[in-house]
Amino acid sequence: AGVKEDSFNVLDLAEYTKNRPWWRKVFAPSSGSSAEKYNVATQLVIGGVTGWCTGFIFQKVGKLAATAVGGGFFLLQIANHTGYIKVDWKLVERDVNKAKQQLKFHKGGNKMPPEVKSRVDEVIIFLKKNVILTGGFAGGFLLGMAS
Repeated sequence: AGVKEDSFNVLDLAEYTKNRPWWRKVFAPSSGSSAEKYNVATQLVIGGVTGWCTGFIFQKVGKLAATAVGGGFFLLQIANHTGYIKVDWKLVERDVNKAKQQLKFHKGGNKMPPEVKSRVDEVIIFLKKNVILTGGFAGGFLLGMAS
């Protein structure tokens, strides 16, 4: 007498996500460019804050990396001069010449692989759609590097 029939719609997620960019999968289908969702002031603040944080971290990591590489080179020079290690300079020269030949070979082609070109095109499209956000990020990044 009181039988209720439930009907369900089945959504095939594999088919739904097949041709969608990864950021659409992560941030939901309604997410577009930031220019569509936020006003100019919000975009500048978001870009500036993320840029400053990135620049500040980049500066600290860069100093640490430069110190580590310089210190390692300094220690290797001391070890070489005191006799703890011996450098085979003929082997170093041969390897450097081999690297130079490979660089000349790759430089002659001067064409980007298609996967790199497609990623560059995606970045350019993103930058064109989010000019204000990108400008805020660039300014924040420079301030972060300076602080």
